[in-house]
Amino acid sequence: MTTEHTSAINPIFARRESEARSYCRGFPTTFTKAQGSIMTGDNGVDYIDFLAGCSSLNYGHNDPDMKEALVEHITADGIAHGLDMYTDEKARFLEAFEKIVLKPRGMENYKVMMTGPTGTNAVEAAMKLARKITGRRNIISFTNGFHGMTMGSLSLTGNAGKRGGAGGGNLGDVTHLPYEGSLGDVDTLALIEAMLNNSSSGIDAPAAFIFEPVQGEGGLNAASKEWVEGIARLAKEHGAMLIVDDIQAGIGRTGTYFSTEAMDIEPDMITQAKSLSGFGLPFAALLIKQEHDVWKPAEHNGTFRGNTHAFVTARVALDKFWADNAAFEKAIAEKADILEAGLTKIADLVDGAYLKGRGFMRGVNVGTGDLAEDICARAFEKGLIIETSGADDEVVKVLAALTIPNEVLERGLDILLDATRDALADNQTLAAE
Repeated sequence: MTTEHTSAINPIFARRESEARSYCRGFPTTFTKAQGSIMTGDNGVDYIDFLAGCSSLNYGHNDPDMKEALVEHITADGIAHGLDMYTDEKARFLEAFEKIVLKPRGMENYKVMMTGPTGTNAVEAAMKLARKITGRRNIISFTNGFHGMTMGSLSLTGNAGKRGGAGGGNLGDVTHLPYEGSLGDVDTLALIEAMLNNSSSGIDAPAAFIFEPVQGEGGLNAASKEWVEGIARLAKEHGAMLIVDDIQAGIGRTGTYFSTEAMDIEPDMITQAKSLSGFGLPFAALLIKQEHDVWKPAEHNGTFRGNTHAFVTARVALDKFWADNAAFEKAIAEKADILEAGLTKIADLVDGAYLKGRGFMRGVNVGTGDLAEDICARAFEKGLIIETSGADDEVVKVLAALTIPNEVLERGLDILLDATRDALADNQTLAAE
């Protein structure tokens, strides 16, 4: 399957949009519509979407039930913006979240804090609250972690390129320790424990530990049950808050609503964003153990705390996909098997390549960023939207919608396989020359 690119990009983007734009550079087409797992460009070409708004569209584009509910809400003059006032739609969302997500998982002791509308806002609130509760400043984060681009969240982020946007210098009050597997065969959990127990290690008593159970931007590094439970134990022993950043790995991406459901931990806080709205609308929240909800009114404020339109679509998403939790998880697991089989074929083509991630959050480490970017570029030319991940962009990462039809998923994997073959063939030709 090969597509012809005839789309002429409107010069207004180069003339007026900041150089900070990024995704559009890898997908040089002006998109005009989207449905399910298909995006359509103004050149009339359909593209299979293996990016899904960077996991903000876990249920695909323009789900018909969410769309119908949102249109009905808008046409009935429902609240569009309500600050943090009480609204009927906020109540309906919280009732659904309590019934469908919290109670079945024994999490009735968590409060829901509406933060600003993006993931970094939830992370900032978690950092702030941890420091308020403990009276400490130091927060421990991990190599290859990504937690957002505002200054507090950026201080937790390991990637030098992203940190460079802040102009260099010490972003402050954070200790970066090695994530599981980041030092090869070194037992990083034992190393961390030894450093924390050494009064001369130079590590200040932590206010919190924050980690992603699967590192999305960091290369799909997936922490084991033992490592996660070990970090939780260390947090408790050292009087620190345990913050799970489930912004990308959560809401079904790894197979269950929360990515740590198979692990014996009780996070003090859990960050949520991306697919929380279900429809791609901005919506973020921080789940807080009730005993830690020590905020004073307006102590953490913001104009856009809670998106009423997102409350509408998020409630529909919960009712539609998570009310029958077992059935949805089974469907995700079936697609995860298809994905693993398809990615294994790709890994078999590339010397030294191997699969990464967990559940339906998977990818292939092909060794170099140059090869991964070449594969993704060729895939786009053939009608597939997919991106790279990792410290050096060495991982070809699949974030397809959890609802993608199996046939479309398989067709996308076939395109990716063809793109990999083409990239390897051309690279071999160039090397021979």
